[in-house]
Amino acid sequence: MTSRRIPAAADPVRPGPDRPLTIWVDGEPVTGTAGQTIAGVLLGAGRRQWRSTGQSGAPRGVFCGIGVCFDCVVEVNGLRDVRACLRRAQDGDVVARQGGPFGEPGAGRSDEHDGPEVAR
Repeated sequence: MTSRRIPAAADPVRPGPDRPLTIWVDGEPVTGTAGQTIAGVLLGAGRRQWRSTGQSGAPRGVFCGIGVCFDCVVEVNGLRDVRACLRRAQDGDVVARQGGPFGEPGAGRSDEHDGPEVAR
């Protein structure tokens, strides 16, 4: 799957100028546009996988895209099990991978980043 954005000037809906935002994903800054979901920001940045299954560690990302399947869950600002396809990204959000082998909650997660501190 590839993502493609229509430039604001060419969009017939005339949404107005883009407002950029930055979220922190596993310690790395990822840029997007205000109004995008976390999944949209991640897909727009070329990231297709951001969770792994508990039993086999198989990679997951967006599957249904409408909040039914839970394949896209991530941790956002310390809150686990947030569906990335439903949650609109906010500037400064701290997003962490979720999942991994049983007994290792948050596998793949990095608490060290240069982004804003979040009270936990």
